[in-house]
Amino acid sequence: MTKTEIGFLTATEIVKRIRAGGLSPVAAVEACLARIAETEPALRAWVHLDTEGALKAARALEAEGRAGRLRGPLHGVPVGIKDIYHVAGMVTTAGAGAFAHERPAADATAVARLRAAGAVILGKTATTEFAYADPAETRNPWNLDHTPGGSSSGSAAAVAAGMIPLALGSQTVGSTLRPAAYCGVVGLKPTHGRISATGVVPLAWSLDHVGIFARCVEDAGLALSVLAGHDPADGFSAAVPAGDYLGALAPFERPPRLGIPRGLFGDKASPEVNAHLEAIASAFAKAGAAVEAVSLPPSAAAIHDAGQLVMRVEAAAFHRDRFARHRDAYRPKIRGLIEEGLAIPGVEYVCAQQARRTFREEVTPLFGRYDALLMPVAPTTAPKGLTWTGDPGLCAPWSFSGLPAIALPSGLAVDGLPLSIQLVTAPFTEDRLLGAARWCEAILSFTAAPPVHAV
Repeated sequence: MTKTEIGFLTATEIVKRIRAGGLSPVAAVEACLARIAETEPALRAWVHLDTEGALKAARALEAEGRAGRLRGPLHGVPVGIKDIYHVAGMVTTAGAGAFAHERPAADATAVARLRAAGAVILGKTATTEFAYADPAETRNPWNLDHTPGGSSSGSAAAVAAGMIPLALGSQTVGSTLRPAAYCGVVGLKPTHGRISATGVVPLAWSLDHVGIFARCVEDAGLALSVLAGHDPADGFSAAVPAGDYLGALAPFERPPRLGIPRGLFGDKASPEVNAHLEAIASAFAKAGAAVEAVSLPPSAAAIHDAGQLVMRVEAAAFHRDRFARHRDAYRPKIRGLIEEGLAIPGVEYVCAQQARRTFREEVTPLFGRYDALLMPVAPTTAPKGLTWTGDPGLCAPWSFSGLPAIALPSGLAVDGLPLSIQLVTAPFTEDRLLGAARWCEAILSFTAAPPVHAV
């Protein structure tokens, strides 16, 4: 295989080939590094590339494999880490200026779990400043004139362009699913608290989710099986036992039952996106799925404003002391968010948290009737220009209520950019989400990739 072909292998396929002796961890890392060298000048997906450290780790894994010792289910798989995660020995910039840089001595819990499973950390991927809305320099591999989305810009673009098979991102509003949709890859946001956020620079503790970028549902499930689990060091980490995420990838026992909340997106999505969603729903129904319209509870009307208020206040709380010293060093959008948060009374914050809980409590019973809700990820394909990362509004209800969601690439628009669907399930039912997503993925049969030579 050529290095470019290796670069576009799934993580699952890399693991299989390494275990069978047809591919070495060193060759996998070298292929990713070669693809990065070819495409990074145009894409700008990376903040820091640890070439020496990655090759050293790959050589150690190769030696362990020859000795019959496999470190874990990701043995030899190269991964990228969004630059809000602490990685021991690497600077965490959080997409900000030097005033915010940190050099951690320890890995974030999610990074440590990846290492323990045998993953090779290639480096840090670009993020918007403090994972909010001021864009990074990253471009969309499908069309360099369009945004890759944010805030996990570099992770999404890197997976889509064949630089790496897996990457970590985060989602507070739409920062995993939206860039996954814009770049034509799978993006998974599990239930809030399912994966530890210890060692991750927060935007809003109540809303921040660890996110996964992958090329297929199977890879997302593989990564989740490594990352999920309680962490006593994270006050928001859930003690709910992890599911059998690999077992969930087996053929679905029956076609799924899918509910479409058209009231959430019908008047917001473009005609093309609405038509695409209807065509996908028809294809699923033809394949045996039960698909019907569903109405969200009245509390859905308040969830967007409630989540935005919580985000403002918690961002202000985290940044307050640093902001007092470096206000002018913050970029305009995150600065405005913090300033707004500092002015919000405590009683409004408490009421917003209650509105979030109410929506979660009222929407969860729907999943007794449906395996998942089905809707678009974003109102349009990736917007043109690099000054805006796109509209996260269709992801917001599920981030603000902490429910698990996944983005699946589902086609190409007339402009040649990817289209994507979103599936949502009940809290802590990622196994059901993955099973439904695997079924849908097989029907969608999306195999397109960015034009290799365009980047």
